[in-house]
Parts: sequence; C-alpha cells; structure tokens
Amino acid sequence: MKNLMEKLCSIVGAQQIRINEPMSRHTTFRTGGPADYYVEPEDVQALSAVLKLCRAEKEPYYILGNGSNLLVGDGGYRGVMIALGKAWSSVTVEESRIRAGAGALLSAVSRQALEHALTGLEFAAGIPGTVGGAVVMNAGAYGSEMKQVLTAVTVLTEAGEIRTLPASELELGYRTSCILRRGYVVLEAKFALTPGDETEIRGRMDDLAQQRKSKQPLEYPSAGSTFKRPEGYFAGKLIQDAGLRGYCVGGAQVSEKHCGFVINRGEATAADIMELCRQVQEKVQEQFGVTLELEVKTLGEF
Repeated sequence: MKNLMEKLCSIVGAQQIRINEPMSRHTTFRTGGPADYYVEPEDVQALSAVLKLCRAEKEPYYILGNGSNLLVGDGGYRGVMIALGKAWSSVTVEESRIRAGAGALLSAVSRQALEHALTGLEFAAGIPGTVGGAVVMNAGAYGSEMKQVLTAVTVLTEAGEIRTLPASELELGYRTSCILRRGYVVLEAKFALTPGDETEIRGRMDDLAQQRKSKQPLEYPSAGSTFKRPEGYFAGKLIQDAGLRGYCVGGAQVSEKHCGFVINRGEATAADIMELCRQVQEKVQEQFGVTLELEVKTLGEF
C-alpha cells in the first residue's frame, strides 16, 4: 500500500489524495464505507498516468462523478476511487452548441443552455449527476434522453489515446452505452441544441422542477430511480401494487411519495438498502413474474 501511495503522489501530489475516504461523503445515498484511495487528477495527463498505474499494479479503480447513481458497500472499496470534479467541470457555449467537461453537473450545463436561450436540455436540469455519468448511462427523464442532444464524446481509451467519437458510435440505449464495455473514460461531451425563447425554456424547467418536487422524495438521500423500467411496465407501479409503499429495512425505505425510489431515511447502511432492494425484487417477482433490475450501480464490499 505504501508503495502505491508513493507512486500516486508522484503523479498527482499528496494534496490530491485521501486515504480511507468515506464514500458517504461522495454519494447521494449518503452512506457507504471508505475507499482505500480517493484521487483527484486535475488534467488528462495525470488521469492517464493514474489509470496506467492502476492497471500495471492490478489495482481496482472506479471513475467517480457526483456519486448520484452509486451505492458503495459498508465494507468500503478496495481500490482507487478516481474523482473527476471541479477541474473537469468547464462548460462553454458556441452558438447553439455546448461543450462540457465530464465533471460538469447536468444542472450547470442546463443553466448555461437557459442563459443562452437554447432548448433541448430542460429535462436534465433536475438530474443530479455529471456529464460523464450521464453519457455513460444515457441518462434521461420525462421522455427525453442524452442521445437526443449528444453529438460527440471525447474519451480516453485503455491504450491512453484521446479519441473523439460521434454519438452514433456509442450504442446509446435505455440506460446503457458501450463506453464502459470498451474501457473508455469520458473526458468531455458536445451537445447540439436549438435556439428558443428564454422565457419558455425557463417555464419548462420550472414546470419539471415542480413535478419533481411534488412526485419525488427530494428531501431524502437517494440515488434517484432505483430500478430500471421493465419492458411494458413501470417499476414504481409494480412496487406500489405489491403493497410495498413505505416498506422499510433498517433505515432504508421504499418512498411513500414515489415507490420507484429507495431512500435513506437516516442512518441507513448500504446493507439495509441492498436487502430492501432484494426483498422488493423478490416480492415483485413472486406477485407479477417481473424481474426488476437495479439501475443503481453497486460497488465494494457489502
């Protein structure tokens, strides 16, 4: 461990590394054990070097954005958590196109679109993730998805090459893409929007924000929609019809406001959340013969 620490320090500097960093500080579920190393590379050269080191040392690693779709086990993560934060959050607008770093929050990108009277990203204003994560999973809401506005993505390949790929090559589907399968790391993304009326765009964002506030448990830590939408069904409706509204395991609960959300009501462990999800899947399978698949990514030791 000391040898790896020394090598990481030689790449990014000791001030950019934390040891045994609690992941409850970096996930929207607000729970989870510590990562052995939490590293914040500030440029693509440092990122590439950290990745190369992890592969050479056979050290597990994970690319972290806002932690909004992630549950880390109570035992923590035995490896290197690589956080793409503020240094990766630039957003620039040129005419009707937006270029955003992987660490930029979708809310910030949507705000820039609003300020430049560009329509197309209204749906993303309330999604709590970053551009990188949103591209990897083709994030969406209210009938819209990233693939509808995404034109190109710049990635770092496993070979250390920087490549810019058209969105058409990313195999973007429902909450999926080929990015992780190909070993790519998203560096930035480009979006093509449409000039619109600022007042109308703001109105649409405000309307969606009100819908979220009224229908989603935003007052509690969660990872958003916990389960993927099964073909032909809605996960929340299945869970509600199974009689699981408000169902609890420890500090974890099926939201009473929206049954598609598992929330942390306070002091929930990752084990609580996982057991609740398991029981929900079991009961829905038993009653309706439908398999619910987790949308939330799980990582580490549970």
